[in-house]
Amino acid sequence: MEDELKKKEIERIRKKREEWEKNCLQPFLEKAGERDYPFETLSGIEVKRVYDPEDIAHIDFVRDIGYPGEFPFTRGVYPTMYRGRLWTMRQFSGFGTAEDTNRRWKMLLKEGQTGLSTAFDFPTLMGLDSDDPLADGEVGKVGVAVDTLKDFEILFDGIPLDKISTSFTINPPAAIILAMYTAIGDMQGVPRDQLRGTIQNDMLKEFHAQNTIVLPPEPSVKIIVDIFEWGIENVPKFNLISISGYHIREAGSTAVQELAFTIADGMAYVEAAMERGIDVDRLAPQLSFFFNAHNNFFEEIAKFRAARRMWAKIMRDEFGAKNPRSWWMKFHVQTAGCTLTAQQPLNNIVRVTIQAMAAVLGGCQSLHTNSFDEAWALPSEEAVRVALRTQQIIAYESGIPDTIDPLAGSYYVEWLTDKMEKLAWKYIEEIRKMGEGSVLQGVLRGIENGFFVKEISNAAAKYQKEVEEGRRIIVGVNKFTIKEKLKIPILKVDPEVQRRQIERLKKVKAERDNEAVKEALEWLRNAAENDENVMPPILEAVKNYATVGEIMGVLKEVYGTYRKPIII
Repeated sequence: MEDELKKKEIERIRKKREEWEKNCLQPFLEKAGERDYPFETLSGIEVKRVYDPEDIAHIDFVRDIGYPGEFPFTRGVYPTMYRGRLWTMRQFSGFGTAEDTNRRWKMLLKEGQTGLSTAFDFPTLMGLDSDDPLADGEVGKVGVAVDTLKDFEILFDGIPLDKISTSFTINPPAAIILAMYTAIGDMQGVPRDQLRGTIQNDMLKEFHAQNTIVLPPEPSVKIIVDIFEWGIENVPKFNLISISGYHIREAGSTAVQELAFTIADGMAYVEAAMERGIDVDRLAPQLSFFFNAHNNFFEEIAKFRAARRMWAKIMRDEFGAKNPRSWWMKFHVQTAGCTLTAQQPLNNIVRVTIQAMAAVLGGCQSLHTNSFDEAWALPSEEAVRVALRTQQIIAYESGIPDTIDPLAGSYYVEWLTDKMEKLAWKYIEEIRKMGEGSVLQGVLRGIENGFFVKEISNAAAKYQKEVEEGRRIIVGVNKFTIKEKLKIPILKVDPEVQRRQIERLKKVKAERDNEAVKEALEWLRNAAENDENVMPPILEAVKNYATVGEIMGVLKEVYGTYRKPIII
């Protein structure tokens, strides 16, 4: 009876729409027409003029939308969401030496930031020491330089680890950075089970997009599972991975590709962990995700909602997780660096605001807002303050956090959420097919045969062509341009940073117990060669002030290094 009533109501609405199209819309189109613009999302999803109940007639409220804090978590993982607690405001910060970054962190905390987020320089990201010839000219440039535990001691001087959580954007040396953070916690007397934070530790997406790659894919995944195994027992409140779509999007993917490839990578990690014998319900609470917030407002909101729903189904139905807490997708969002323009940089404040609102309306757990000057350089204090104030204005003045998932029930948003989920599942099934039923093997084969690189490259080329042809308007770049004399302060890293960092490194090497370092590195070599967990020897090496480069050097000798194939 209920279905029959629903069918009659949909038919009534369909007739009304046809009447509107004939009597109202068509005469107006004949008179005024419409803009010559691609009415589609950045993923190429066609956007209709108007949506109505017929577009979401197949959606069941209880099954597909529901209430926050309940499966499938489309509306959020917590029953109260921001009415209970606002998202963590976590500005990505780091440059120069540990002293420079420590000062910036303290400034941000004083201004109201509620979590720390660490940017590392390229040598550290690649597992190189500051005195390595390949590090010359890059020390401290795009993030903080870290060589040994001594740098971490300075970095966290005056910052209590029992009161603040810290995120680390690091991949090949993620195990080393986690060991350093654990060691600092030990020094501060903070119980390991109270340490909070996140390491990115997502190597699969490095092969797709960001390219800070050292070891081959298989040993990279092996070390990630080592971190899972060790972290569950030792740092149970720490997020052991941040499965990252952000860099996939920055490389030029569509929102659908970002959603699909990120979730596929997450499935691959869970599959690898379960193959090791790790209990999925013990691991799941320590998994987190990291997404990009781009310019298409509604597409981004739909992406976040679809991601939560997909992950809940995957964890419950595919991996058999029993604890409802294991079905949650917790995620951090960063506004899209690739959308920032060097032209008319103050326009970036508006872009960032729109993107941040999409993240909040999409239900993120933490958020970084980019600074308006980042197309030019690392953010100045003024610019990073404006970026933080953007979050604070949304939090305290906009009213957006007052009700949970306020766009739920929107004909367009629900239709688009459903559409993005369906398109993402198509990609995941293609990846599963490549792996003959295994998403993990499909991802590894997709890296080997260039599947991910080709898909992302094609999407990036399509978008760039649309911009160049003027089909996609970028305000201040290909339309509404002006001649301007820029007067924004640029943060420049002192060339002396490299010299000071190398001097500190020399001093540490001269004063440490080199025999203890040698023994710890030998333990690490034996663990790697015998397929044992590498975290205990890495922690021992870190505590004896072994360098990032020395530790990574052992792993490179055992596992080899990776050379990305040329994809045509």
